[in-house]
Amino acid sequence: MSIVSELSKQAHEAASVLAMLSTDQKNAVLTGMAQALRANQDKILSVNESEVAREQNNDLSAAMLDRLTLTAHRVEEMAAGIETLVSLEDPVGKLRHLTNRPNGIVVSKMRVPLGVVCMIYEARPNVTADAGALCFKSGNACILRGGREALQTSMKIAEVLQGVLVDHGLPKALITVIPNPDRSLMHELMQQRDYINVIIPRGGEGLINYVTEHSKVPVIQHFKGVCHLYIDKDADLEMAVSLLENGKTQRTGVCNALEGLIVHQSIAADFLPLASALFKKHHVKVNCDAASLVFFEGARELDAEAFGEEYLGLEIAVKQVECYADALDHIQRFGSNHTEVICTKNEQRADDFLRSVDASVVMVNASSRFSDGGQLGLGAEIGIATTKLHAYGPMGLESLTTEKFVVTGSGQVRA
Repeated sequence: MSIVSELSKQAHEAASVLAMLSTDQKNAVLTGMAQALRANQDKILSVNESEVAREQNNDLSAAMLDRLTLTAHRVEEMAAGIETLVSLEDPVGKLRHLTNRPNGIVVSKMRVPLGVVCMIYEARPNVTADAGALCFKSGNACILRGGREALQTSMKIAEVLQGVLVDHGLPKALITVIPNPDRSLMHELMQQRDYINVIIPRGGEGLINYVTEHSKVPVIQHFKGVCHLYIDKDADLEMAVSLLENGKTQRTGVCNALEGLIVHQSIAADFLPLASALFKKHHVKVNCDAASLVFFEGARELDAEAFGEEYLGLEIAVKQVECYADALDHIQRFGSNHTEVICTKNEQRADDFLRSVDASVVMVNASSRFSDGGQLGLGAEIGIATTKLHAYGPMGLESLTTEKFVVTGSGQVRA
C-alpha cells in the first residue's frame, strides 16, 4: 500500500473514534489545541520565517508571500478561532423533526459528520489549524495536503495539534498532513474514494480546475474571489470611500478583497475624484473603462471583455454604469459568486440587490472583508464555497456535516 493510501486508510479508521466523543470531550481537546499553539508560537514562527525567506529568493508573488507569512498576531488569530469553536453549538447529533406519519412512525433528520475531509491548498499554513479544529469539532478526520511553499510550517502546526490529540488518547491520524508535496501524490490522493468523502481545494484557479477535473472524490470548489463594490446613485459617499479603502487596501492577497469598483454614472463626478485620491494615497493601480480615465492619473483603459480579473494586490478595475440594472449585469458577467457589496441609502434597492445578486455572500453597506467565517460568527472557516453543493459561502461547523434520516416506531411493518 502506498503512503497516500495508508494515510487515507488511517484517517478513515480514526474518524470512527470521534463518534464516541461527547461535545465536552471535544471542547477539552480544542481548548488544549489553542493553548498549545500559543505555547509553541516561537517554534512555529521560526519554521515559517525560514520558508518565507526561501520563497522570497524564489520570487514568489507578493500575494502568495502574504498568504504564506505567519506573525504572532496570526498565530493568535488561529488560537482564538479555535477557542471560538469551543463556544459554538456542536451540530453533530442535532435532530430536526420532519413529520409524524399516520401509521405512527416518527420521521426526523440527524446531523452527522461527512467522514474524512481532504484539504488541498497553497501557501496557507493557517489552514492547517483552521481545518484541523473545524473538522475535529464537526466529527471529521482531515487530510491536509499543503503546497511546497508552506509544507514545513504546516507540518509543525499539525505536530502541535497532534500532540494534544495524543495527550487525550486520540489517534494522530485525525489530523493528517501529506509529508511530500509531489504532484503525483496529490493526484493519487484524489483517487481515494474508499477513504475520503470530500475534497476542498483552496488556492489559485489552476489548482482548483486541476482538482475538479481529476478527482474521483466529490469536490467543493472554493474558487477565486472577484468581489465588487457597487456605489449606487443614492450612496453615502463618505461611507463609500471607507468601504472602498477597507475592502481594497487593508489586506490585498485574500479572496475577500475588492477587485472591482462599479459606480453609478450620475454620481461618478462626485465620487471618482474621492476614489482617485484614495488610490493615489495607497498606490493602487487603476484599470478602468474609457469614461473613467479622466479621473485617474496613469490609469490603463480596459477593453469591455477584460474585466473580472483577480489581482490579489494593489490594483483594481473601475467601471461606470448608466443604471442599477447595468451594475447587476456587470456583476453577473464578471463576478465569481464570492462576495458582492452595494453602498446605498435606498432600502428598496438594497433589498433588491440582496435578492438578485448570485453570490455566496451579499452585503449592504458593509466591507467585503467581513466575508470570513470568523467575522460572521462561525469561528474558523474551512473556506468559502463558491459552488452550491452542498455548501455556499463560508463553511463552518454545520457545513462540515450532512443529515441522515432517523425513523422511530413501535413495531410498524409496511403492508
